[in-house]
Amino acid sequence: MKKKNVKKGMLPYVVLLIVVLFVGYLVAFGGNKVNDLTYDKLLAEIKEGKVTEIVITPHSSEGTYKITGKLEGYEEKETFSTTVPLTDSIISQMVSLDEGLNYKMDTESDPGSSPLLFILVNILPIVLVVGIAWWFVGKQMGSAGKSLEFGKSKAKLNTEKNKTTFKDVAGLKEEKEEVKELIDFLKNPKRFQKLGARIPKGVLLVGPPGTGKTLLAKAVAGEANVPFYYISGSDFVELFVGVGASRVRDMFKEAKHNAPCLIFIDEIDAVGRQRGTGLGGGHDEREQTLNQLLTEMDGFGANEGIIIIAATNRADVLDPALLRPGRFDRQVIVNLPDIKGREEILEVHSKNKILAPSVSLKNLAKRTPGFSGADLENLMNEAALLAVRGNKEQITMKEIDEATDRVMMGPAKKSKKYTESERRLVAFHEAGHAVIGLKLSNASEVQKVTIIPRGNAGGYNLMVPKEEKYTSTKTELLEQITGLLGGRVSEELTFGEISTGAHNDFEKATKIARAMVTEYGMSDLGPVQLEQQEGGVFLGRDYGKTRNFSNEVAHEIDLEMRKIIDECYEKAKKILRDNKDLVKLIAETLLEYETLTKEQIEYLVKNGKMPEEESDIDDDDIEVKPISKKEKTKKQDIKDEEDNEEDEDLE
Repeated sequence: MKKKNVKKGMLPYVVLLIVVLFVGYLVAFGGNKVNDLTYDKLLAEIKEGKVTEIVITPHSSEGTYKITGKLEGYEEKETFSTTVPLTDSIISQMVSLDEGLNYKMDTESDPGSSPLLFILVNILPIVLVVGIAWWFVGKQMGSAGKSLEFGKSKAKLNTEKNKTTFKDVAGLKEEKEEVKELIDFLKNPKRFQKLGARIPKGVLLVGPPGTGKTLLAKAVAGEANVPFYYISGSDFVELFVGVGASRVRDMFKEAKHNAPCLIFIDEIDAVGRQRGTGLGGGHDEREQTLNQLLTEMDGFGANEGIIIIAATNRADVLDPALLRPGRFDRQVIVNLPDIKGREEILEVHSKNKILAPSVSLKNLAKRTPGFSGADLENLMNEAALLAVRGNKEQITMKEIDEATDRVMMGPAKKSKKYTESERRLVAFHEAGHAVIGLKLSNASEVQKVTIIPRGNAGGYNLMVPKEEKYTSTKTELLEQITGLLGGRVSEELTFGEISTGAHNDFEKATKIARAMVTEYGMSDLGPVQLEQQEGGVFLGRDYGKTRNFSNEVAHEIDLEMRKIIDECYEKAKKILRDNKDLVKLIAETLLEYETLTKEQIEYLVKNGKMPEEESDIDDDDIEVKPISKKEKTKKQDIKDEEDNEEDEDLE
């Protein structure tokens, strides 16, 4: 049926080609009237004086002369033509007849002696006409072919020579174990079928952006060594209804011919959203595409040997029918890496980089909680760029430290100048955070404090949990709030004035306090969950938030939140009053050095002064100790010996 339709569609173009060729022929050869004359008739016409023009053209390849010209009474485009044998007497007769007669006689060179001229005059016009007609018809046929392929699948077959394997995926140990079953099934399906086991038809990779979901899917394809099709969820959705469903059908049809195989759908939430939801109703094209996808995955037809892997960071918006057993019946949560995972990821992204011996990836992993794999890759790349910009031969902790700050807060605004009073205010604010972190065992630990402005902050305090845990106690949460309030308290105690610098601190502290009251049951209201994190998916996170309490309870929630904040504020006041000398020491040191690391702060607290550092020490993660004159001399001697050895090698 389709072949007949294609033939019918081609018929107009064939007719068009014939018309174009006919018109070209008329242009090249039409419009001229040629009369055939015998040689005797031509001689008679010459004797009678009726010939006005004669052109003699020899054709040596044919052994003839071609004589053309005009007679009296001919129209403008009318001529005569005759052909005679190639003999010497013909030319002499024509010349003798020419004497005393009133007509013009010309001779032309033999076309066979000039192939280029022959081609230009006789063949080139035909070729040009045919070429133009062929190009025009081919263009029209190409457009028709594209329209016929409008519903074809856009899934691409992965043909990379350097395939990604599990060796290229770090920090996802449990996740790799989950997907290894797919590889084992594709390589040895009888092992599973023997015990009646059914491999999952679909695996959904869920996790925050940048955690390595797409990279994990590439590694599965590389390890399995089977055909691997990849497509984005947005490639299914088009303007016209039904195109997406057609592409789904075509994708599975092609995959069946290459089974066993893998299909990877990235950002599946673009096509797999819940049907019939939202303020504006449903979306016909997306819903039809989703319906076809559901049918292909687990409908009346069987898709043996086809395993679908999909990735999304919005699993909450997916249609429930997509997540039921038989479709995406296994979900692999790809979370942010822990400290060990971050160290492994940093090692992978440092393979092609030259790091200084003082660089400790383990210490760097401690300082980057909450970083995804993509963030860590970006961090190492920024450090390499900074090293190149500084004309250095290797990447030191100085570049890595600056890169960390860039990723978190943006580049330093060195040109932005603060007044001296602003600098002192920022210094005492950050010193307040640092002292609370030092004095409370469950508060966040200070890794770095600086008064150099970055982003929208005049300074910042890098505070990370002492240990990465899945749960937090009430004491830990209260001490975190106390640490966040330390900056405002320090301003109030030192200057008797407060500023807007604690805006972000209050935002975080209020969020923790409200969660303690409404979600965690850590208040006098009891173990009751009054609010839920998830709101309406399509109505906005806060607009559709569930509130399971009355107005009276809302008032009690406000009182409990205020009670928590006030208690933590008073606790912070007491700690900073008792340690006002330490606050002043850290603040004054910040004004001088602008940036302090964890080790420097600890040394400052213990000794009351900054450690003596060599100018070439960049690793601020290594514990800093005062260096004696004897040690300095010894290190200088070793350095001189190394320089001498290098000079000898060069010689």
